[in-house]
Amino acid sequence: MTRDFLLAFARNKGAVIGLAIVAVIILMAVFADVLYPQDPWDMVGLPFAPPMTDGMLMGSDMLGRDIAAGIVHGARVSLLIGLTSTLAAVFIGVLIGAIAGYYGGWLGDLLMRFTELFQTIPNFVLVVVIVAIFTPSLTSIVTAIALVSWAPLARLVRGEVLSLRSREFVQAAVTCGQSNGTIIVKQILPNCLSPIIVSASLMVATAILLESSLSFLGLGDPNAMSWGFMVGSARTVLRQAWWMSFFPGVAILVTVLGLNLIGEGLNDAFNPRLRRKRTA
Repeated sequence: MTRDFLLAFARNKGAVIGLAIVAVIILMAVFADVLYPQDPWDMVGLPFAPPMTDGMLMGSDMLGRDIAAGIVHGARVSLLIGLTSTLAAVFIGVLIGAIAGYYGGWLGDLLMRFTELFQTIPNFVLVVVIVAIFTPSLTSIVTAIALVSWAPLARLVRGEVLSLRSREFVQAAVTCGQSNGTIIVKQILPNCLSPIIVSASLMVATAILLESSLSFLGLGDPNAMSWGFMVGSARTVLRQAWWMSFFPGVAILVTVLGLNLIGEGLNDAFNPRLRRKRTA
């Protein structure tokens, strides 16, 4: 099964390219201190230095800070927020969706009405409100993104659980006297992993975009260098120093593109019928 999955994933050239892109971004974040030991906030050159000036590969900003150092260290912030907020959203969405789908009845209806409440409010508006109420920080940003990301996953998990709870292996577990919690965790959720993993990979990309948008508006963590902050700080000098917004924007674009390609590859690998249809 694992070998078939890996082969199916490897056949998707876009997914392999996306995996390579994300691997490079992760390595860049891990070895940021090796690539650029100095603090990305330090002024290391003349302001508005063009790319390839004074040893600065991507130039400097209005304060003489190295753009390349900011991008390398900013990868840590983007990946940290994307992964952490996605893990929190997956936990909330899977928990609520599994309970609503397995128990159903008034409890399931109540949880779904609660889920729909979050879906009626535009995600970005809710994120801005939550972060603006609290002090902008990594914790508040992760919390806000997690709170707006779990609802679609909860509905997806609920649908999967509804289709699985009447299967023979679940009924056999009930007959054997297993508790409801054990049945959900050990019997049902393992069979829901495929759509959860695919959704989670796409949620990471969405979380990175949301964080970048917040930082662009000045609602990012003021103590953390991020790609969105770099783009936002450059919006008033676009004609004077195009490189200040261009390189961070490309970093955001490439990372989100890589994550979406991985999500598409995972979807193809987990869905044999879709894979056969595409190769036909």
